[in-house]
This record gives sequence, structure tokens and C-alpha cells, in this order.
Amino acid sequence: MSTIALITGASGGIGRALAQQLHAGGCRVAAVGRDAARLAEVPAALRIAADTTTPDGAALAIATCQEALGAAPTLLAHCVGSTLIAPLHRTRLEAYREVMRINLDSAVFMLQAWVGALQGAPGAAVFASSVVARIGVANHEAIAAAKGGVEALVRSAAATYAGQGLRINAVAPGMTETPMTAGMLKLPAMREGAGRQYPLGGVQTAEQVADVMAWLLGDGAARLTGQVIAVDGGFTTVRPLLK
Repeated sequence: MSTIALITGASGGIGRALAQQLHAGGCRVAAVGRDAARLAEVPAALRIAADTTTPDGAALAIATCQEALGAAPTLLAHCVGSTLIAPLHRTRLEAYREVMRINLDSAVFMLQAWVGALQGAPGAAVFASSVVARIGVANHEAIAAAKGGVEALVRSAAATYAGQGLRINAVAPGMTETPMTAGMLKLPAMREGAGRQYPLGGVQTAEQVADVMAWLLGDGAARLTGQVIAVDGGFTTVRPLLK
């Protein structure tokens, strides 16, 4: 029986790219998103419309997967996310709450539902953080706080469930070509400026981030847990020689 992988945020750029990779690799993919119409073209064995920013929505996604595919997913990729670029003194309470709901609440609820469904069985999960949780970037206070919470969740849960054989990791992407960043990259000058921030140059693709997430879910990363891997062209760790 092939491995079941549940991917949340599967209609987004990174989630869709990961679904394509895992599906092509023989996994039975359960693709989860809020909008059923946007999931229609995602390669998957099962498509589930659910809002995973609520406990009931997260539980529904897991239960639907179990019922339709016959077992709980042993792989979980949580790709739900949003961004907010605004200084803290201009961040409205509603906007702050929304960022926390989408990015941090959803991660907590999905991890909770997934661990409960496995009932002591081993598995692997990967979550999506951001470079802004790893290094200070101006005007990103709210989203940095939310993604920082995701990273702390990953480390603590990795410690709690290591004895069960669960591996829980995250990636922290830099600027990535997705529908969410399309507005920030729509003009050539904007794209060029964004690319210059990264030591390796340019803007990375969703597929490049999905490559690392797929690896973290696979046997090649069998000794990794509680890790956050920056997929960012060196943004958070490298200062290239200026010429």
C-alpha cells in the first residue's frame, strides 16, 4: 500500500508543487484547501475542502482522509500561509489576528489532529516558516512573530514525539515565485531588486522549496527532526564579497 501524504494549502504555489512531486513519486496525496474549485487541478488521490485554521477544520481534513483512503496520513506537509508587510505601529488588530490565525493557529491545529490520528504510529511532518522569522526584516513584525511561533512549535513537538518515531521539521523560504508574491514581482525592476537581496541571486521557484520539503519527508532525512532549513539562496547566513 502506498504512503498517504496530506498537504494543506495545496492550491498555493509551494503546496501545489509539492503535491506534484509526491504524487509523481507514488504517494497517495490528500490535497487540502479552503476552495474546492482551486484544488481541482492539483494532482492528488483525494481533494478535501476544509479550513484548517480551526480545530474542526483540521479534524475534518484528517477524518476525511482516513475515511476515503483507509488510513491516517503518515506524511503531513502544512503549507498554509499568508504574509503581512507593515510596520507594527500601522498594523491593525484585525490584520494581526488574521496573520496569527492563518499561519500559527493552523499549524497548531493541524499538528494536533495529525498526531492524534496516528495513535502512536511513526510519521514525518514538514511546516512552512519564513526567513523573516530567522533574521530581522523591516516591516514584517506580525508575520515574523507568527512564523517564529511555527518554528518553536516544530522544535517542541519534535522533542515530545521523537520517542513515537515522529519527525517534525520546517523550511524557511526566502522570496519565492508563487501567486502570493506575484504582486511584489510584477515589474522587472521589482523582480531585479528582490533578486539582488540573495547571495545566489534571483528569485527561487516553488519547485525548489518543494524539493527540500519532499526530502525532509523522505527516508533521506531519517535522522533529522526539530530542524528548520532556510531555503533562501544564502539570505540569512551569507554575506557575499562585494565587488
